[in-house]
Amino acid sequence: MKKSIHNYTAVFERNENDGYTVTVPSLPGLVTEGRNLDDARKMATEAIECYLGGIDRNKIPVEGDIASIRLSVLV
Repeated sequence: MKKSIHNYTAVFERNENDGYTVTVPSLPGLVTEGRNLDDARKMATEAIECYLGGIDRNKIPVEGDIASIRLSVLV
């Protein structure tokens, strides 16, 4: 079976343990963590592969129109 590349936006948020919590908006329920940014990236890649591995190839979600925008607010 031919494999194909899928690209997803992952959101990395610093957590209370000085690590990172990662979510993928296009893949509901996918959450993982890492001790540092590099570890979180590896964990996110593995989590996405596992998530997609459990889905019928014809039903793999594609990323919609999601924009990541960082806003700074002076308070």
